[in-house]
Amino acid sequence: MEAVETQRFVIVRTYSAGVFAGTLAEQSEDGKHVVLAAARRLWYWAGAASLSQLATEGTKRPADCKFPVSVERVELTEVIELLDVTDEARESIEGVPVWSA
Repeated sequence: MEAVETQRFVIVRTYSAGVFAGTLAEQSEDGKHVVLAAARRLWYWAGAASLSQLATEGTKRPADCKFPVSVERVELTEVIELLDVTDEARESIEGVPVWSA
């Protein structure tokens, strides 16, 4: 796996681990394995019809989202979608209160 030069904030959807948002730190040549830094699992989102809208506009209902605490580093395999996140959407995602059970 190769380190990524730019600090892209992305949303990653995996085959079975769910959806995460964070800074892309490493990515395999085939793109199916990534490492995110400062990553949050996007367990449930509201205020966006799709991940594409969430990555572009952020959430319109942050209080209704369930995004747990961030982790320093997560390795994700079986990546099936990787979306670049706009600055506006990043601010929105990072502003969602930490959800815990």
